[in-house]
Amino acid sequence: MSKSREALFLGLAAIILLLIAWHRAPEYDEAYSLFLTAGHARPSWPHGIFTAGAARELYAGHAGFGQISTALRMGDVHPPLYFWALELWRRLTGPSWLAARGLSVLFTLGTLLALARLARRANVPVGPALALTLLSYGFAYTGIVARDFALAQLLDMLGVLALFGAAQQNSRNHALAGGLAFGAASFTNYLAVFTAGAALLWLLWRRQWRAACIAMGGMALFLPVDLFFFLAQRDSRAGQFAAFSLPHALARLARDGGAAWFGGLPLYAGWAEVPVILALAGLFLAGLWHVARRRHEQAGLFALLALATPLGLLLLGVVFNNSPIEIRYLGFAMPWVALLLAPALPRWLLALFLTVQAGAIAGLGLAPATMQPQARAAHLAARYAGALVLLPFGNDGVGVPGPFIAAAPDDMRILLIHPGAKLPDNPDTVRVALRVDEASRAVAARMHCAGLVCGPALGLTPGGGADEQQKHRE
Repeated sequence: MSKSREALFLGLAAIILLLIAWHRAPEYDEAYSLFLTAGHARPSWPHGIFTAGAARELYAGHAGFGQISTALRMGDVHPPLYFWALELWRRLTGPSWLAARGLSVLFTLGTLLALARLARRANVPVGPALALTLLSYGFAYTGIVARDFALAQLLDMLGVLALFGAAQQNSRNHALAGGLAFGAASFTNYLAVFTAGAALLWLLWRRQWRAACIAMGGMALFLPVDLFFFLAQRDSRAGQFAAFSLPHALARLARDGGAAWFGGLPLYAGWAEVPVILALAGLFLAGLWHVARRRHEQAGLFALLALATPLGLLLLGVVFNNSPIEIRYLGFAMPWVALLLAPALPRWLLALFLTVQAGAIAGLGLAPATMQPQARAAHLAARYAGALVLLPFGNDGVGVPGPFIAAAPDDMRILLIHPGAKLPDNPDTVRVALRVDEASRAVAARMHCAGLVCGPALGLTPGGGADEQQKHRE
């Protein structure tokens, strides 16, 4: 793949990712990123009834590095490097949701550029490797959301690229750079350490003792700050995941691993969901059969890197008795799966893979079935112009109201309903029955709403304002 074609691919990738970032609905965890860097990890929404426009300032503040660090240590499970970067980025680009996602897109393009260099050095076809990576659902998804995954993925890719160079050139500088990159990746997302461990294991298997020791020394520089945050956070999210069970964990790995590659395609199939799942599984197994049949020189490295995250998640489950298996975590494995498949697939099978993946990526940007419901609920509630919108407060007032209010029109009147609070008796209210965390599900159950949004019982129709309400009563 020539440099000009590589640049063209990266330009097209930027357009695709930005379009998905623009169209895809805001998400629960992204609200944490925005509010944390705006200076209030748990926003203080106005008391009583307020308009969405009056709450806009809560999205627009700024926090220093120290304030972000303190908030993370007190009530989160993430290290601060990404959030520090996002804070600086928002000072440059503004407070919008799309701007925050744009930083992730920038990191993702850097990952693709580094992947192209690694593929070239490993004698892997660059074009297929790039296309398979970009169109894998887990990679594209984590590449656009305003969370730490894209930066961690970039740093992991740079770490592998550097250690690959260290192994080829016996270079101490490359080994140190790789270790520093992996250390920074762990300071972005703790799960990035699985990729680092696989790369170091590969060096040891090749008997590159000195390079491995230098790389571990570079990583060790980040160990004190990692522990400074991790030890304070280790009990912050008790109960976030179900208790560990090996059959359950393996089933989730199969389901979410398939979704990380092929997205939500079975969700769109209706009655044909099971045949579609079987067809996708057969397609992927055919790809693995060609990998075994046409074994590439670096297949062992890429297989080790691809297996590192799923095996690491299983290990975490055993140690902490939970099941931390999700599509976004398995996204760390997708570039390595692509590098494993790219040199092995015949052209017809590669074309079939990319066609199916393209359908999955279209669903990522367009299909409501793959999106969280807060923004859609805001658009539905906005049809009842002038009505009072009853919105669940959620567990902590971040992930439920944050995306909803960001998507709501400025003049929408909102009342946040806390768990256990009484619902107003006023019949001219819009009840938003969001069920995205424990507290919002409890409030939604008391709303007795069959759908996502229940309009007023009398006096107001979708799109009707106060004047139309008065006419109806007369």
